[in-house]
Amino acid sequence: MVEFSQNLRSMRSSEIRELMSMAARPDVISFAGGMPNNSLFPIEEIDEIYARLPREVKQIGFQYGPTHGYPPLCRALKEYLQRKGLPLEGHELMVTTGSQQALHLVTRVFLDPGDVTVTEDPCFIGGIAAIRAHQGVLRGVPLDDHGMDLSLLEKALNQSNPLPKLLYLTPNFHNPAGILYSRERRQAVLRLLPGRDLVLLEDDAYAELYFADEDRDLVTPLKALGPNPVPICYTGSFSKIMGPGFRLGWLLAPADILKKCELAKQSIDACTPTFPQVIAHEFLTSGKLEAYVARIRREYARRAKIMLNGLSLHMPAGLDWNHPRGGFYIWVKLPPGLDATDILKIAIPAGVVFINGKTFDPAGQRNDRLRLAFSHTPEDKIEEGIRVLAGAIRKCLAE
Repeated sequence: MVEFSQNLRSMRSSEIRELMSMAARPDVISFAGGMPNNSLFPIEEIDEIYARLPREVKQIGFQYGPTHGYPPLCRALKEYLQRKGLPLEGHELMVTTGSQQALHLVTRVFLDPGDVTVTEDPCFIGGIAAIRAHQGVLRGVPLDDHGMDLSLLEKALNQSNPLPKLLYLTPNFHNPAGILYSRERRQAVLRLLPGRDLVLLEDDAYAELYFADEDRDLVTPLKALGPNPVPICYTGSFSKIMGPGFRLGWLLAPADILKKCELAKQSIDACTPTFPQVIAHEFLTSGKLEAYVARIRREYARRAKIMLNGLSLHMPAGLDWNHPRGGFYIWVKLPPGLDATDILKIAIPAGVVFINGKTFDPAGQRNDRLRLAFSHTPEDKIEEGIRVLAGAIRKCLAE
């Protein structure tokens, strides 16, 4: 039999995807999927947008488009990003098939087998997958409540044989840790970078989902905090602010890097589907996006509060968790000696699923955490699910 490639052998299956079919069962309460609840999608707004589109624009939506994206959407996205303080001079923008493709493109154009990427620990599984797909090596740096541990980050950046090529981080409402980097920590990370021969890959899918208006200024991207000390590739997504089924993301990068990423994209899918780009352009420029995001911020804040209350009410002593200020996730730390997979084996037959911690460990080993997503679970099921999960944890503690 012909052998599979080394690239394939470097990949590992995502437990999130494997649990999705189980999470779709009506008798299961799922805290697994980091996705919006179906009831929150902007169905009426999209219906209205499509109904009033001129026929010739609809025809454009059915056609192939430029690799870099539907030009009206590119222009509107540049204006949107510029309002967030992101630099456009010397940079170019490309619409991608989800922000996951943007991560894949950047890692593809920079990583050779064995090249090192410094990542957060824990790390978004999609980032891990993109790095591993190109046989990259992950060097994890632990997080605290404010961001990467600075002393360990500096050590990881200075570690040679080899020196890292990429630094990958998610500063806003981290997946899975749920934290928001402080302004001071963002600036401190940037101060460590001048003179280094690496690229910063900034993943920013959740920035619009802050719960309190006073946190609006705290979600400023690192790329927008003054002159960039190294090239910064900034990715974002419509998945959390319109719908993941549209499969739309974007990449803002220095022009020379973007050109290489566009070349790589041409060999993958030629162009991002035009039809959802047409809809996204109208959604963004009509003002509907701003109104919709304001509404779902309130929805997610309420779901987070329900889950936090349930955790406080039902969980046994010895557990700890973050109190998210936005995004989708609560990251639960287990007492010493407990393994998340053992809990999962009890929780699934009882009707609850979640994602265990080793899924997000760059080394795929440490398993003392649970990622609980409150975004997709119906409000009236959240506390019940937490109660069942707490029962599973108590059984493990008793064994």
